[in-house]
Amino acid sequence: MYSHEKGTVMASPTTEIDFIEELKLRRWARENYVPQPKRDGTWHPIIHDEMVRKDRDLRPANAGATAATA
Repeated sequence: MYSHEKGTVMASPTTEIDFIEELKLRRWARENYVPQPKRDGTWHPIIHDEMVRKDRDLRPANAGATAATA
């Protein structure tokens, strides 16, 4: 069960999940993305992992690049 600001994510980090369940968690994380300070610490680690990945996706392509010197 997954929800955002309507309840809690019911997925215990100690419970082993299968590949399909992992994909569902990752999709939920993408669809319910929130900035890092607003993330619930009780969410499953896979949700946090996927939101970190989306953080990276949202960064401008050149944000981490440094200018080359000639």
